[in-house]
Amino acid sequence: MTEAKKITLPLTDEVLKDLKAGDNLLLTGVIYQFRDAAHKRIVEVLDQGKSLPIDIKGAAVFYMGPSPARPGRPIGSAGPTTSGRMDSYSPRLMDEGLKVMIGKGLRSQTVKDAIVKYNGVYLGAIGGAGALIAKSIKKAEVVAYEDLGAEAIRRLEVEDFPVTVVNDSHGGDLYEEGRAKYRVTSSTT
Repeated sequence: MTEAKKITLPLTDEVLKDLKAGDNLLLTGVIYQFRDAAHKRIVEVLDQGKSLPIDIKGAAVFYMGPSPARPGRPIGSAGPTTSGRMDSYSPRLMDEGLKVMIGKGLRSQTVKDAIVKYNGVYLGAIGGAGALIAKSIKKAEVVAYEDLGAEAIRRLEVEDFPVTVVNDSHGGDLYEEGRAKYRVTSSTT
């Protein structure tokens, strides 16, 4: 296991170029949390030629549905949502400047191609560890689409938020690399 790289958000193109599938990262800075319903609304706003409620240029988005916060905490459990549900929206948002997507699970080939084209990255957060991930979230506030409830857009201030690079801007894919390694290992035994 490699030591985690401490990274400050937003990510610059230079930092993005150095990230490789399999790198473990600890993110500090601002991440926006939104998923299906907010993605749909954002694309509709873009299609209408209107301004977005947040600036997504260079931004990081975490696909997560938060649970209610306990007293004294900024957020409840903060586990990742299956990223494939955002695949139909992701290339469009990357075309608008989105750089970082955080979630769990596989991405479509279309999204992986967009990651390479727009010099982005897809990061995996650990599914089932929402209570532990929440400890990295120091502040959470709804900044848009409050009517969507748990799917509203939140601005999260994070410190040492643990993720792993799944898809990098060079076409690296941690899931494919893992499968290939297993195939080689299991066929030689």
